[in-house]
Amino acid sequence: MLQTTRTGAWPALLATVACFTAPAVFAQGREEARLITATEVMSELRQSRDEAIPQWLLDRAYGVVVVPDVVKVSFWLGGRHGKGVMVVRDEAGRFSNPVFVNLSGGSFGPQIGAQSTDVVLVFTTRKGVEGITDGKVTLGADASVAAGPVGRTASAATDASFKAEVYSYSRSKGLFIGVALDGSALTIDDKSNAGFYGRKVSAGDILKGAVSTTSNNAQRFLAAIASSTAATGATGASGAAPAITPSESAATGSGVKTYPLEEKSPK
Repeated sequence: MLQTTRTGAWPALLATVACFTAPAVFAQGREEARLITATEVMSELRQSRDEAIPQWLLDRAYGVVVVPDVVKVSFWLGGRHGKGVMVVRDEAGRFSNPVFVNLSGGSFGPQIGAQSTDVVLVFTTRKGVEGITDGKVTLGADASVAAGPVGRTASAATDASFKAEVYSYSRSKGLFIGVALDGSALTIDDKSNAGFYGRKVSAGDILKGAVSTTSNNAQRFLAAIASSTAATGATGASGAAPAITPSESAATGSGVKTYPLEEKSPK
């Protein structure tokens, strides 16, 4: 009789466990899907280099943010929102594990309609990306932003002084174009980071390598980033060393070349 009671309790116990684990598994699935689409964006970017972000800019990227399927809805007052992934180089030039972020912003003017685009942000200085670890960076206010140059033949002359900390791109209908995103806010998606890494974790801990992941999709995303930039690995997911040349290492003293070069002793 006792054995029957125990056996009969198993379905109820399993159902209870499922109630607690299913939401966590589903939440992590959303982050895995975001990594997959972000990887597709970077892979397709490499295939259209003549009409995409210049290689020389990607090679000097201190950080890269990929936000697939940013939805922009407009009816006089407009707004955009999307969920993406960010990676940042460490002092050795390796990219961090993915940090999940949100991109949102608004606009005002004679506009109507809705569209979905992929957005890529290239951070060219340490300062430009540091603020986001505190939770939020407003493009154009906390970090200077400019529409990025496009194509193999594009040069730094696109921006007369080339001192923007972030260069922004948007892709719809297959083509990447430089786009102004002044006023857009980039924020840390704490809920997604907790769901993906299995516990509450800060963006700073992820960037410092204090947490790790065995996700195959994270590794594929980092591989796509590495293939598009002057790096061959990342800190947490692959551990491979970056492809930084001796001249680049000597130029900054840290193994990372940013553009414009960061001053060691800011005036």
